[in-house]
Amino acid sequence: MMAVANGAVGASAKEPLFSFGVIADVQYADIPDGRSFLGVPRYYRHSISVLQRAVNRWNKHGNIKFSVNFGDIIDGYCPKDKSLWAVQKVLDEFDKFDGPTYHMFGNHCLYNLPRSKLVSLLKMPTDSDRAYYDISPCPNFRIVVLDAYDFSCLGWPHDHPVTAAATKLLDEKNPNTDKNSPDGLVGVARRFVKFNGAVGEEQLSWLNDVLQDASTLHQNVIICSHLPMDPGASSPAALMWNYDEVMAIVHRYDCVKACFAGHDHKGGHSVDSHGVHHRTLEAALECPPSTSAFGHVEVYPDRLLLVGSDRMADTEIAF
Repeated sequence: MMAVANGAVGASAKEPLFSFGVIADVQYADIPDGRSFLGVPRYYRHSISVLQRAVNRWNKHGNIKFSVNFGDIIDGYCPKDKSLWAVQKVLDEFDKFDGPTYHMFGNHCLYNLPRSKLVSLLKMPTDSDRAYYDISPCPNFRIVVLDAYDFSCLGWPHDHPVTAAATKLLDEKNPNTDKNSPDGLVGVARRFVKFNGAVGEEQLSWLNDVLQDASTLHQNVIICSHLPMDPGASSPAALMWNYDEVMAIVHRYDCVKACFAGHDHKGGHSVDSHGVHHRTLEAALECPPSTSAFGHVEVYPDRLLLVGSDRMADTEIAF
């Protein structure tokens, strides 16, 4: 892992195979600024300005093939009678980008609207209500987008079997009355809170099949998830419930080079025991006015270069 000063990583003797834009945790809401549970300022109205600057930058670059939005398109504090309006307002800004945007669920999305509505609104490229998929921007690379709330207490109807099973798991793992509180939980056990979730069994099987296929085709893979999947790149309380199961599948193969995530707003970067890089992206929501957090990833045959802006650190990932 090497982090360098902003703007320094873009230069290379070779042209990238392709580049894609990244932004995480916009969490727009038409409400006054507030603070997180930890007291960190949140700029609910300004966050859409961060997205606007991102889209302008990507369009001016002229060679950004697509963008990836890492979830939490609007905030849980958004008035529920304005949820649909707020999502559409943010999507209208993404629509100004000269290419497609690939979305994923975050917990704040699911506080506002049901899964089935969001799959349609976010135009996820699936042939069902499922919210995980993969794309291949060029023959030797594949992007895998996970649904980190496939198994969770969020987004499913109250009487759905997934809701019941996820609630049972939380009751077993978290003794607190407030299931959003990790108080008393130690280390990575702090991840068992209601605002997190897991990749379900069917999706795990699908992921294994995708990675097996990518290995056969000698493709490099980039995994995108709202929830981080390595303790070195995230606070324990922000980790995916079953990150260990997902990474056990990832580690069966040599094709996955990087896992990008959002959710943990401060960001992070680690390299796990198998050499897979984990990059948690800094949140657009927590950018004070006139500051930004977004970037683009330049994809080369032997490395990735995250070129950040302002509060999003540049990162080089070699493999």
